[in-house]
Amino acid sequence: MNKPLVGILMGSDSDLPVMEKAAEVLSQLGIAWEMDISSAHRLPDKTAVYARTARERGIEVLICGAGMAAHLAGVVASHTTLPVIGVPLKSGALAGVDALYATVQMPPGIPVATVAIDGGKNAGYLAASILSIKRPELAEKLEQFRASTRQELETKSSELQTRLKQA
Repeated sequence: MNKPLVGILMGSDSDLPVMEKAAEVLSQLGIAWEMDISSAHRLPDKTAVYARTARERGIEVLICGAGMAAHLAGVVASHTTLPVIGVPLKSGALAGVDALYATVQMPPGIPVATVAIDGGKNAGYLAASILSIKRPELAEKLEQFRASTRQELETKSSELQTRLKQA
């Protein structure tokens, strides 16, 4: 397997179902990735070391998913200048809104690109878009994906119009 270009971190194994979706997107696009659990609060030293050493290991983009206080993406971003994508995760009574606010509200100089609550797939696509800046073959794969999505919707729209005319 190729050297990982994307690092995927999550605060707990309960985050895996959402974060696996980012990994699936990356795999479908042929992008190598690595994944680990590294809580900003319970494993702060591990988290800091991971972020600080990511670039020298060949990682170019980091995806971090966490719920509730959701400090993982911000803590990672504070230890690296690599692009960090935050995935706020649903948890508790606030259905992920607390995690969304915690992920998106970063201080100046410590940016975190934030996708939707439980937006693992879009985190994968955003990471791919970032990587495509210097990889034309990846940009082409992304365009092909979008073209096939447009075609699927055009087909469904046409089928709907046909059914409506028959009704």
